[in-house]
Amino acid sequence: MIEIPIWVLVAMGVAIAVLGLMLWTNLRERNFTVKVPDIDSFEEALPSIAGMTRAIILEGNHAELFFNGDGFFPRLLQGIAEAKETIHYETYVWWKGDICRQVAEAFSARAREGVEVRLMLDAAGSFQMDKKLYEMMEEAGVKLARYHPIRIQDLGQLNKRTHRKLAIFDGKTAFVHGHGIAHQWTGNGQDKDHWRDTGVRLRGPIVNAAQSVFAQHWVEQTQEVLVGEKYFPHIEAEGGLRMHMMAGAPLGGISDLELMFKLAIASAQKELLIQNPYFIPDEESCELLYKAVKRGVDVRVMFPGPVTDSALVKHAGHHHFENLLKRGIRLYEHQKTMIHQKIMIVDGMWSHVGSTNLDDRSFDINEEAGVGIVDNGIAAQLKEAFESDLKGCIELKAETWSRPLWHRMLDGVCYLLSGQL
Repeated sequence: MIEIPIWVLVAMGVAIAVLGLMLWTNLRERNFTVKVPDIDSFEEALPSIAGMTRAIILEGNHAELFFNGDGFFPRLLQGIAEAKETIHYETYVWWKGDICRQVAEAFSARAREGVEVRLMLDAAGSFQMDKKLYEMMEEAGVKLARYHPIRIQDLGQLNKRTHRKLAIFDGKTAFVHGHGIAHQWTGNGQDKDHWRDTGVRLRGPIVNAAQSVFAQHWVEQTQEVLVGEKYFPHIEAEGGLRMHMMAGAPLGGISDLELMFKLAIASAQKELLIQNPYFIPDEESCELLYKAVKRGVDVRVMFPGPVTDSALVKHAGHHHFENLLKRGIRLYEHQKTMIHQKIMIVDGMWSHVGSTNLDDRSFDINEEAGVGIVDNGIAAQLKEAFESDLKGCIELKAETWSRPLWHRMLDGVCYLLSGQL
């Protein structure tokens, strides 16, 4: 037996306790709050939204919206085929389906032709990926990286995922969207097996901002720094739209995207339209929505009904529905398919398109990306799509919204877990 002085044991115990406390404080989700002031107009709020979210407002851009898989995948494959020097793609989801093979073959073909193809996959979101497709792309020369793979040295980062969906071609064209690479995103949102989603193709100086977002994760995972005209070319104005690119990278405080959404809600004066698959508003967001209705804003929110990829999220979202309905927020459940687009439209003049869900995970944990577009025309197109989707919705009413006790208890329990959903 080895005799150890009692003071050594005490010192070891204290050291272990201190290290454990340091690890807990570093990894735990901190409860930060913000106080958003009353804002008289969106134009007044826009410089603050850009400044607080570290997003420069860039002029001279062009945007083209696309809807569902039938709108997205032909344009994606076209972009891959037409790229001359570089293809950069980042996604959370790469699951199953013939479209996975088509995209992998397109990436592989261009890599064999000498185009630099870089593909960033989230390690968790691409877990279902066919290994043969991964190996095919790797053999063809595609540079592949997995975001936060399962490694002992990265255990503290396993809960933090990249949920971004980005494509950049030759540093001159960018896609920002919500689509994943899977069968569910093909088609035209016609049934429960083909989801609704929305994205946008960008040209102009905003593409440099999108490239910066991709480059951030690429250098983090591969240590390869993207430098030069090939990646960040000088881009002349290609349109008349103002835009700002936002990326969520939570570091323990208030995320840029959370600030952006809350400032946008606070700035609405006439109309606020939201489509989001994970609508779990916190107390602050609810209060901002109540204030919006009180000052005369038409607030309408659309989210999935019976077709959802997470029953837990659905129940967590229900937690605030009774109060939201009583306070005048209009809520719509889409019945036909999964509503997966993440859209916000303020006063018919500013729109946000991207990957961010309206929940704590997107705000506080995940890495997200989106683009804000200041343009009446883009807002009108998105509103037209919103109103078309309304035809497949049931509007919830305060006087008929009731749940049995067990349902309310389940909603409350799920809401307690909402920070991780």
